[in-house]
Amino acid sequence: MAERDPVLNYRPGPQAEVPLAEGEEVLATFLPDPARYWQDTFWLIAFFTVVVGVIFIAIGKAAEIWVGALGVTLALVFRAVFFRSEVFARRWRLTPTRLIGPQGRVAGLGQIAQVRSLMGDVQIVTSGGEKHLIRHLKTARQAVEQIETAIDTYRNSGDRR
Repeated sequence: MAERDPVLNYRPGPQAEVPLAEGEEVLATFLPDPARYWQDTFWLIAFFTVVVGVIFIAIGKAAEIWVGALGVTLALVFRAVFFRSEVFARRWRLTPTRLIGPQGRVAGLGQIAQVRSLMGDVQIVTSGGEKHLIRHLKTARQAVEQIETAIDTYRNSGDRR
């Protein structure tokens, strides 16, 4: 197989992921949930429809709010359909020593300073200030618990790889 151009490694999928180390096991894999993806899209549509409605009222075009709402809906549905394959090619893998994400993202468990749930997403913040987002999870709270448990196990094990 030919060497991949590093510019193309931004594309999600297994070819752009950091491989596992020899003997490294995967404790959990976090994948986007289709229902959550469409639910998040719905909430974006609702939010931006309200924003556009307020703007239309402010500029004196209240009678045309439906045009703005239709525009927002069509634009965000198009966006959701267009980016769907890219979103669902992303996965995060939790191992006993690190969290491995798409596009070469890696966070060592010893470097993770904060893990929190943001609606259906999980935000990872490292002690170096890097932020990673695991998006559109069915159960974000469960993912947070799994990651926190792995971090505690790692820190208590004395393993400092």
